[in-house]
Amino acid sequence: MGRTPTLRRPPAGPTEDELAALGGFGREGLWTVAGRRVRVTNLDKVLVPATESAEPPVTKRELIAYYARIAPFLLPYLANRPVNAHRYPDGVHRPGFWHKEVPDHAPRWLTRWHNTEADPDETQCYAVLDSLPALVWMANFAGVELHPWTSALPDVHHPTWALVDIDPGPRTTFDEVLALARLYRDALAHLDVAGMPKVTGQRGVQIWIPVRDGYTFDDTRGWVETVSRVIGRIEPDLVSWEWYRHRRGGLARLDYTQNAINKTLVAPFSVRPRPGAPVSVPITWDELEDPALRPDRWSIRTVLARVREVGDPLAGLIGRQQELPRL
Repeated sequence: MGRTPTLRRPPAGPTEDELAALGGFGREGLWTVAGRRVRVTNLDKVLVPATESAEPPVTKRELIAYYARIAPFLLPYLANRPVNAHRYPDGVHRPGFWHKEVPDHAPRWLTRWHNTEADPDETQCYAVLDSLPALVWMANFAGVELHPWTSALPDVHHPTWALVDIDPGPRTTFDEVLALARLYRDALAHLDVAGMPKVTGQRGVQIWIPVRDGYTFDDTRGWVETVSRVIGRIEPDLVSWEWYRHRRGGLARLDYTQNAINKTLVAPFSVRPRPGAPVSVPITWDELEDPALRPDRWSIRTVLARVREVGDPLAGLIGRQQELPRL
């Protein structure tokens, strides 16, 4: 059986004194935050360059501060989960790479999960980012983008979320993405299933649906595929089922295949590696009607004001033991 993910204690953000200490360092320092000392380095290195609209560049110091401040909202989605990190040590204007293996220099206090089922050429030891200092360490490691597993420890073969990824093609407009998202909203309401959308921070929308303990990935993948195929029949001119992007004719794909072990979507409140450092943000179904909505509407400089004002619409679904109806 799966286990409902929990944190040892409710997460808290950094204090003003802790943030002031981070701001007072030169190029590097030993930052004491939430009871741990974390070495932070190359703090003035630009990770996200300035934008054409004159948005100033984002340094590693700002990225670290953001992940520390967003921790109360982000950590519940990372609890007890292995994390795949998309690292950009030379900045997002240069190629990044996926990093899963915990390096030898990681602090001893960092929570680790050893995958005893891994083949010799696969990742043996994953980071579990279950605290504010762990997030700070990963941000200092240039882990710009965070992708938690859909399943939680100790039984990673049973997911706690079923995921829908509305993956737009080159021809897909955001209005068309929203039209598809509204169809999922209507379908879930008809089925009396709770789920919530989030903008990806890039071009798309994803929908996260909590499920009870005991479902397999075959179960969630099959269920999401069935719903998605119905939606694809309603809007056939917007959707392609081709696996390869170059064969889709520029159309969107309703991707249900991420419902598999070690397949991931970007975490709520994770930064995306794009100009302006946009953030993937949960929204309400009603916000799909907001004419100002954009997939990259919020960035690391604006999302904190949003969560202070409206909170996290997805938070109430974390850990919900939801039965998926037969289709």
